[in-house]
Amino acid sequence: MLAGTPSWFCRVSGCNLRCSWCDTPYASWSPEGDARTIDELVSEARASGLRHAVLTGGEPMMFPRIGILTHRLREMGMHVTIETAGTVDQDLTCDLISVSPKLANSTPIDDPRDPAGVWQERHEARRFQPEVLRRVLSRGAQRQVKFVVCAPADLDEIDAIVRTIGCDPSEVMLMPEGVRPKRPHEVRWVVDVCLERGWRYCPRLHIDLFGNQRGT
Repeated sequence: MLAGTPSWFCRVSGCNLRCSWCDTPYASWSPEGDARTIDELVSEARASGLRHAVLTGGEPMMFPRIGILTHRLREMGMHVTIETAGTVDQDLTCDLISVSPKLANSTPIDDPRDPAGVWQERHEARRFQPEVLRRVLSRGAQRQVKFVVCAPADLDEIDAIVRTIGCDPSEVMLMPEGVRPKRPHEVRWVVDVCLERGWRYCPRLHIDLFGNQRGT
């Protein structure tokens, strides 16, 4: 909903899932980064001069102190968005909860990073938790439900999830998977589905503007 809005981003490193197409493997498959205090993060956010903050990952809901960070940011008058897969819940407050339930297309089947299939099994068991997802969706004043799509075959699963959690069509977004700008003909089917069902088309704006670069 806020695509194009200049925002201060905080990306936590660590995730309870291992999506095959994850575009931030440095926060999931191979977590990296330095430990930061809440005070350091709040000071950085204040110094940015921006009004919007986005807490993403990895999986921010895995971190018990994420609620303290959201509270401190909102005390400063920042609009706070949480981006999560909706598999873990935390007691926090935010202005926009952005949930991206993971479809079957995300499961790392025969992934060379998971030769024993351990993460394939864990991921498939964890990726969709309806009761947790409903609680997470109640956290924000606004909410959006974003699905990363690979092919039209994903639509039946999306329909089932939307029915299960009771989304309004205006809250549903489809984002084509990939880390390069898409050509119009490649995403035409996604556009047509969104027009037909009253859903939103969600581009990867940072990819279109900057390419697959960290820090954007």
